Amino acid sequence: MGGAALPEVMSAWETVGAKGSARIRRVERPVPGPEVGEILVQVSTCGVCRTDLHVTEGDLDEHRPHVVPGHEVVGEVVALGAGTRRFAPGDRVGIAWLRDTCGTCRRCRSGRENLCPHARFTGWDEDGGYADYATVPEGFAYRIPDELPSEQAAPLLCAGIIGYRAYRRAELPPGGRLGIYGFGASAHLTAQLALAQGAELHVLTRGEESRRLALELGAASAGPADGMPPVRLDASILFAPAGELVPIALAGLDDGGTLALAGIHLSDIPSLDYQAHLFRERTITSVTANTRQDGEEFFTVAARLGLRSTVTAYPFTHADQALDDLSSGRFAGVAVLSHAPHAPS
Repeated sequence: MGGAALPEVMSAWETVGAKGSARIRRVERPVPGPEVGEILVQVSTCGVCRTDLHVTEGDLDEHRPHVVPGHEVVGEVVALGAGTRRFAPGDRVGIAWLRDTCGTCRRCRSGRENLCPHARFTGWDEDGGYADYATVPEGFAYRIPDELPSEQAAPLLCAGIIGYRAYRRAELPPGGRLGIYGFGASAHLTAQLALAQGAELHVLTRGEESRRLALELGAASAGPADGMPPVRLDASILFAPAGELVPIALAGLDDGGTLALAGIHLSDIPSLDYQAHLFRERTITSVTANTRQDGEEFFTVAARLGLRSTVTAYPFTHADQALDDLSSGRFAGVAVLSHAPHAPS
């Protein structure tokens, strides 16, 4: 290990375990030491992702009791575990959802590490970034470009990367018509990516503020989530965790269109009618997690296109309020937790 002396105790938020509400509590914990192959990161910023809600509300099965949520982590390397060589103390890095894989199964060996049956995830299997410090295997950390402020970089580590993978899975043809259902953190970044690449964008989402943001970014139309787009769509991405929207989104597709389901959690899907929803070679696909290659590619694309998040910043001490506001749809764009003392609530 290297770097300056570290405190023995840190502040963190952990899950409580009650189902049905965003239940976390603030606690003190020992500062974790990096194990072999890991680095220790002092957290400066952590994005607030809808998956954090699914973990804290019990929508996802509990993998670790009292886990620290957060998987859009940006901070400074402050200590090195044995055998590390990629980073040095003082480097700014990011920690994403995919934390570790076995590296030996047939999925890992074929470039599909996001489907590894032994994969482990930040803020679900291991403690994440709702804390002063977090560890990560060095091979799964991202070097953050100097030109990206931390509050802009944090949402890219999940909302951006997953949106990028969902966009690719949707197989939108060049200049095609793309529908986006739900317009939160991932969607508003994906929208910028699609528009920059010449897509005609149609957004369907609840909330007037989100629809206004979509139009400001350049969407051709913005309507209610359960409505129909003004034109048939070549591809759609469902970001909202609402299974009842799947038949509606399929009905809005043109012949040969693809619907990509981008969330890790989705409520039950109603019965589908083959003729109305799937015939004429319509396709449904899903997104599980990203590969590291997705992340590296996306950071390059994001820097080249100048993708920007619409950020609402909360002090680290207000993590519970940030999750509650996310659940209630009280902001458009993304929320981040900041350790900076000036961050507004």
